[in-house]
Amino acid sequence: MCTHATRCPAAVADDRVLAVPVSRHPEQGWTLLCNGVLLFDDDGELLPDGRVVLDRRWTLSAVS
Repeated sequence: MCTHATRCPAAVADDRVLAVPVSRHPEQGWTLLCNGVLLFDDDGELLPDGRVVLDRRWTLSAVS
């Protein structure tokens, strides 16, 4: 999906949230990234294939 000179990370890559935002909707609490990931202000993610990624902060604190 990405056509930038330096390609953005794939939607399944660990660094996927570093992709370039193509549409921001702060009033609704989400941003669409160029790799198709919907990034929510609560730190959740929705991948293009429909998988949900829970809050990373919660996941990291639960592991420690």
